[in-house]
Amino acid sequence: MSDFVQTLITALAIGSLYALIALGYTMVYGILKFINFAHSDIVVLGAWSSYKLAIWILPAIGLDPLNLKAPPPFWVPAVVMLAAMLLCGVVGFAIERLAYRRLRRAPRLNVLITAIGVSLLLQNFGQLSFVFGASPQSMPQLMPNLELVSFSFGEGESAQRVVIGLVDVVIFSLATVLMLLMQYLVFHTKLGVAMRAVSFNTDTAALMGIHVDRVISFTFVLGSVLAAAAGFLLVMKYTSINQPAHATWVLLGLKAFVAAVIGGIGNVRGAVLGGFVIAFVEQFGAFYISSAYRDVYVFALLIVILLVKPSGLLGTPVREKV
Repeated sequence: MSDFVQTLITALAIGSLYALIALGYTMVYGILKFINFAHSDIVVLGAWSSYKLAIWILPAIGLDPLNLKAPPPFWVPAVVMLAAMLLCGVVGFAIERLAYRRLRRAPRLNVLITAIGVSLLLQNFGQLSFVFGASPQSMPQLMPNLELVSFSFGEGESAQRVVIGLVDVVIFSLATVLMLLMQYLVFHTKLGVAMRAVSFNTDTAALMGIHVDRVISFTFVLGSVLAAAAGFLLVMKYTSINQPAHATWVLLGLKAFVAAVIGGIGNVRGAVLGGFVIAFVEQFGAFYISSAYRDVYVFALLIVILLVKPSGLLGTPVREKV
């Protein structure tokens, strides 16, 4: 029972990260009907910029980032995360404005090639020595992983202990708050109405007075901000940061994309559901079957879902008149 509960806690934390990243994929697809494959590189930017900001801020307040004997003040991780989100939001706006805006009515293949090109550009730019470099780094422990709750199953020497750490609670709580704010924005504000109108029909939305360019740019910025938050939270949990072009980042982006497809690509609530579904399948499969096939479980689930319900768990079939 203790193993089940501990795996459940990990799945909730990882699922929160997948859901945050998947929201960026599903929002862009919902409005422009294409996949922004550079989105995973925004997560990388969020993680690495968090590291760079941390090693710049800590010495400024008299702390050694390589030898933190005590956690920094509580405002340090908050400032690092907000600054990373701001930077990624600006980059997301620039990507939409410079790379994608002129291709809205271009063939899908052109947009796909451009998205791959932007992804490769960000990966290789990040490896430059004056940017992030090509060597892995270790993120300073900005947040102490204190044991908030601990309990045991069984008695005596056979008792098994379950621990709920501060980092997992912060990841789940902060991700939940961001996702709820996202839900409120999309479904209960005028800007959300404009986003849904543009996703339904761009030309009609423009005729009704909606500034389509601003709405689309905002969508990219919002998705990039959520990706940056996911990157920051990821390096809070796993402090080892791989170099920007490492395969693990690509795989992370693919899993988040799978989450969006499983939930129903273009469906905001579906992206959140898909993130938690694949995290549960991945974590429980790795623990109870074999950790060597951790990634296989995710993509096998994708195949099953597409065979049973091609539109995703919360997606709706699209019918076109011919």
